[in-house]
Amino acid sequence: MRSYLDFEKSVAELETKVEELRALAENGDGVSIGEELTKLQAKAAKALADLYGALTPWQKIQVARHAQRPHFSDYVKRLITDFTPLAGDRLFGEDYAIVGGFGRLKGEPICLIGQEKGSDTASRLRHNFGMARPEGYRKAVRLMSLADRFGLPVVSLVDTAGAFPGIDAEERGQAEAIARSTDAALALGVPNVAVVVGEGGSGGAIAIAAANRVLMLEHAVYTVASPEASASILWRDAAKAQDAATSMKITAQDLLKFGIIDMIVSEPPGGAHRDPEAAMDAVGAAVAAELSALAGLSREAIRDLRATKFLAMGRKVEEKR
Repeated sequence: MRSYLDFEKSVAELETKVEELRALAENGDGVSIGEELTKLQAKAAKALADLYGALTPWQKIQVARHAQRPHFSDYVKRLITDFTPLAGDRLFGEDYAIVGGFGRLKGEPICLIGQEKGSDTASRLRHNFGMARPEGYRKAVRLMSLADRFGLPVVSLVDTAGAFPGIDAEERGQAEAIARSTDAALALGVPNVAVVVGEGGSGGAIAIAAANRVLMLEHAVYTVASPEASASILWRDAAKAQDAATSMKITAQDLLKFGIIDMIVSEPPGGAHRDPEAAMDAVGAAVAAELSALAGLSREAIRDLRATKFLAMGRKVEEKR
């Protein structure tokens, strides 16, 4: 059953009427309503396209957090063959918030790492809503090291509100683990491609997203801190989260303009949650194309490209007079 967001009420009303008319037509009571149904379907489709063509940053956050949006496990089932997950950081234990392993994307071997939020109450608790502890990032380092050793490209699917901020995580070295994971991603001698498929929150995201190419789904968000946290810090009022979202420039469109990301992957009309298969296929095709473009480069060239990309961020180029 489709779940509507608050700002989708007008679309929900139209689509409800469409379903009512369709049910009436299927009853076969002799009344011809085909033309009226077609017109109403077109009206609903246009309303949806218009709405999603002008989403505010806060609305994009709601779309990025939609419970029916495809998660890491869905991408694995749809895109990856022969997937073999690896568990544990070999130091403390297993963290189910970050899942990773080896498999094949369109027949080519890769290392795949990403946050898993879960799809129901039990799985969300098991995966801690995609918020990893230090052992999750140390597992990511272990996987990246293996990929580097065997010459396999690394693909990261980013979807987290941020690293877990609990006391136990801090006691086990959360900041250090994030820093080492970021360093490991930057130091890889093999190509790496990251895709922000939902939320890309803070260091919890960059720890696996320091890649040669960073892609974002059209309605995903990528931010230094959640709008709620930013509002609490800046105004000491979490209720101003919408203002923070607008000010922080967290949308794919803004980040592409600033050179923070490299490409926007289009979503189906109404967001990835309306047609998950099409959204996942688009991500798979985009990642495969980026890996193909990076194939054949030397380890030094791969590192140089990555370093140049990140060192250029935030630099202001003065116009020649």
